[in-house]
Amino acid sequence: MLHLNEETARCLLCHNAPCGEKVARAIRAARFENLYTAVELFNEISDAELAAAEKACIHYDKPIRIAALKTAIQGQRDAVPSTKAELPSLEINFCDMVCENPFFLASSAVCTNYDMVARAFEAGWAGVFYKTITKADIREVSPRFDAVRKEGTPFVGFRNMEQLSENPYTMDFDILRRLKQNYPSKRVIASIMGQTEEEWIELAKMAEEAGCDAVELNFSCPQMRLTGLGSDIGQNSELILFYTSYVRDAVSIPVIPKMTPNIMSMTSPALACFYAGASGISAINTIKSITMSHEAEVSEKKTVSGYSGKAVKPIALRMIYEMTGNPILHKAGIEKHMDISGIGGIETWRDALEFIQLGCRNVQVCTAVMQYGYRIIDDLILGLQHYMASRGITELKKLVGEELKNIVLPSDLDRETMVYPMIDKEKCIGCGRCYVSCMDGGHQAIEFGEDRKPRVVGSKCVGCHLCRLVCPTGAISLAKRIKKAR
Repeated sequence: MLHLNEETARCLLCHNAPCGEKVARAIRAARFENLYTAVELFNEISDAELAAAEKACIHYDKPIRIAALKTAIQGQRDAVPSTKAELPSLEINFCDMVCENPFFLASSAVCTNYDMVARAFEAGWAGVFYKTITKADIREVSPRFDAVRKEGTPFVGFRNMEQLSENPYTMDFDILRRLKQNYPSKRVIASIMGQTEEEWIELAKMAEEAGCDAVELNFSCPQMRLTGLGSDIGQNSELILFYTSYVRDAVSIPVIPKMTPNIMSMTSPALACFYAGASGISAINTIKSITMSHEAEVSEKKTVSGYSGKAVKPIALRMIYEMTGNPILHKAGIEKHMDISGIGGIETWRDALEFIQLGCRNVQVCTAVMQYGYRIIDDLILGLQHYMASRGITELKKLVGEELKNIVLPSDLDRETMVYPMIDKEKCIGCGRCYVSCMDGGHQAIEFGEDRKPRVVGSKCVGCHLCRLVCPTGAISLAKRIKKAR
C-alpha cells in the first residue's frame, strides 16, 4: 500500500531532476497538494517513461515509487481536473494596488538583491516586500538558522537569527528602482526600519522616490541587537501610532505596518494602525523562540530569535482573526479602510486559502521558499485556480473572509452532539497506533483483537478523534454527527 503524502514527502525535489522534467513536475504538484495538475501531468506520461524515471531517481534510501504514485493520485476523488475551461484570474486589489495574484515574497532572506527578486518575478510571484532597509549597522552571525524536525519529515519549524539588509541603504533603493522600471506590472514594496522619527520619514520618502508601490514599516523583527527597534515598537501601541502617523503624513504611497506576534492581543496594535491612517497591516512576523541545537550555536552561545514555518500557521491565523473578526475593530470601520496581508506557515495553496478565507487579500511567503525555492509559485497559483473553478468562483475577492461567519466563541460551540470515528478495515494495516493513543492519551475506547484490527467501543468513545489524527494510513474517518446519549 502506498501512502500518497508519505511518498511525495520522500521526494528530494531535486534541481534538474534526473527523473525528467515532466515527472519531477508531476510529483512536485502532488507534494504541494495541487492534485488537479498532478493528474493531468501523470496522464501524459507513459509507463515506459515512469519506469525510466524510477530507475533514475536520486535518493538516500530507495527510489520514489513513481508508477505506484501515479495510481494513488489517480485514485483520489478530488484529483479529477476541475474543468477544461479557462481557469479564473487571481487578480485582486490590495491597498489600492491591482495585483496579478495574491502571492508576494515576505521581507526576508528570500529577497535581498536584484537577481533574486527578478527570478521570482519571472517565476510568477506578483510582488515583493523587499528585505528591510535600514541605516543601522547590520552585522549578522554564523550560523544563523536552525530547524525543528519530527520523525524524519522536512522541518516543521524554522528558527532564524537574521536581521535586516546588510546592503548600503542607497544600494537597496537603487535595486528597488530598477526592479520597478524593469517589472512595471509587479508590485515592489520597500520594508524599512528607522531608529528615529527622522530616519523613518527619510527612508519612506526614499522608497517613494524610487518608485515603490508601497512602504512596509517593520515593527516586528524579534532579534534586533539594539533596543527600541523591531518588535520593541510592535509591542507598544503608542509607538505604532506615532511612527505610522509620521510616515503616513510624509508620503502618498500606501503605508503597511508589519506586526509582531509577541503580544497578548492584536486588537490594540491594529487600532493604532487604523487611527494612524495605515493602508494595511502585514501579520505576523516570527515568534520569539529558542532552540538547543549545538550545530546552531554561535561561538558556543544560544539566543532568543524568530520562529516560523508550518508550525506557526495556527497562531498566525488566530492573530489574523483577531483583526478581521473583531467586533471592536468592525465597529471602528477597520475593514473598510485597511487590507490585511497574511504571513505565517504558508506552504501550499490550501494554506494560502485559509488566510484568504479569514479576510486576507494578500499573502506573503518566506520559509517555504527557503526550503523549496521560488518554483512553488506554480502550485500556489494553479492549485488555487483549480479550487476556484471547482466551486464556480470567478473572482478571488469572493473568497475573502468567507469563513469568518463560521468562527465562534468556545461557549457558542455545539456541545449536544458528537461524531464517532469510523474505521475502514480495508485501509487499516493493524499497526495499533490508534489503540495505544486511545489507551494512554484518550478514553480507552478502542479494543485491539488478535486479528490486529481495532474496534471502537461506543459506550466509552467521546468522539475526540485522537485516533483519527494518529492513524498513519487514513483508515479512520468521520461518521455522521448524532445527538449525545443522555
